[in-house]
Amino acid sequence: MSLAWLMAAVLLTPPVGAVSLLLLRGKTQLCEAVSLAAAAVVLTFAAMLLPPVMRGARPEIELFEILPGIGLSFQAEPLGMAFTLVVAFLWLITVLYAIGNLRAHGETHLARFYLFFMLAIAVTIGGAFAGNLLTLYLFYEALTLATYPLVTHGREERDRAAGRTYLTVLLGTSVVFLLTAMGWTYVLTGSLSFVEGGVFRQGDELVPGVSPGLLALIFALFAFGTGKAALMPFHRWLPAAMVAPTPVSALLHAVAVVKLGVFAILKVTVYVFGLVSLSAHGAAEAIQYAAAATLLIAAVLALRENNLKLRLAYSTISQLAYIVLAAALANHLSILAGGMHIIVHAFAKITLFFCAGMFLVSLHKTTVEELRGVGRVMPVTATAWMIASLCVVGLPLTGGFWSKWYLARSALDAGKPLMMLVVLAGSLLAAGYLLPPAVRAFYSAAPPGAEPEPPPRPLEGPATSLAALTITTASCVLLFFAAQPIFDFLEEVAH
Repeated sequence: MSLAWLMAAVLLTPPVGAVSLLLLRGKTQLCEAVSLAAAAVVLTFAAMLLPPVMRGARPEIELFEILPGIGLSFQAEPLGMAFTLVVAFLWLITVLYAIGNLRAHGETHLARFYLFFMLAIAVTIGGAFAGNLLTLYLFYEALTLATYPLVTHGREERDRAAGRTYLTVLLGTSVVFLLTAMGWTYVLTGSLSFVEGGVFRQGDELVPGVSPGLLALIFALFAFGTGKAALMPFHRWLPAAMVAPTPVSALLHAVAVVKLGVFAILKVTVYVFGLVSLSAHGAAEAIQYAAAATLLIAAVLALRENNLKLRLAYSTISQLAYIVLAAALANHLSILAGGMHIIVHAFAKITLFFCAGMFLVSLHKTTVEELRGVGRVMPVTATAWMIASLCVVGLPLTGGFWSKWYLARSALDAGKPLMMLVVLAGSLLAAGYLLPPAVRAFYSAAPPGAEPEPPPRPLEGPATSLAALTITTASCVLLFFAAQPIFDFLEEVAH
């Protein structure tokens, strides 16, 4: 099989699977089986594509022209390849988790859930392999529409209200800011291609008609226009979307939506603007401060939030800001740190959402205060929370250490010691909002008469959900030891 056909198989398997789900007419068990099979197939083909890409191959697929010289196209390069592998692997794990969690929670319309879940994955992979900015934009917008039915899955008024916020913020920012930035880029450079060194550079100078101030303005439009990255003040959609079932929250925060947002910012930084152009002219400095403010403010809001899912929502906003900050620092180490943090945060945050779902299903606990003593009856889930929390904080022996370490070093390399302090302060705040639930679970006794009573199902939750949780928790640790091959693979992106 040629590399182009192998990439086509990765791209086409989820849409074909979605058509199969439509034909199954609501048969839940078959929908679960098809979802697992499709995820396994995509992961297998993506793994087969990885070695050639590591050796320098860049398979491409050109479909048709949309603008002069710009068509719908796909290419496998290291950043997109790494993102695709994370998406494929966590898709498989999330379906495994959802099989137990959704049934135990009594969710309805499961066939519809699996259909739109698969469509969301299909669109995310299309964005990961986008060969130019226009293709990335089309899949970015399609992801908003594909995930809307998941956000409003409950069909109650609060779900519909959350859906309205979701669409308003994400479509509003992309149409007003992102589309404007793309059009301006095309007018100034005549290109929307992803090019090494960026399209704004001509030799050692910026292209004619582009000043450092204009470059900074267009970069800001891209950053704020990518609403899925949740830079403040365009972050409200993310806490609002927490009304969705836990597997949907995991999809939004770890696998697809927010990760496509920060992936897009990294890709635009490297292949549209270029690291040299941004750093030499200080064009990303305003976004550094916007990311730093988002990082710290969201962390403080997480500290104040008692509801577990909402605390995790604000945590996600803060952690995404690390990746935006990495892009805005625009140097070799920062891009490596940003790419690594996409991977690490995906595994850690999905683990935390899995834990929150297990607490809800087994003990009907939804707040931090209610977790007192639950570690005695749910030790595996409470331990998983602790390990994933340490990974988000960035302590050694978890993958999060390396992304935070490289980001702090990159801030010093860029002559921005204040940003290094922001990175460290964000980690301390993360410890403040993620570790107390674990401390309460293991070291705080439940109030008299409030010991959790054993429910009719195993306390740790459904077996498939527990298996998924165990895999993602172990991955948080394994990423610490697998960091060097990942950095080596991303090295070419960071030139």
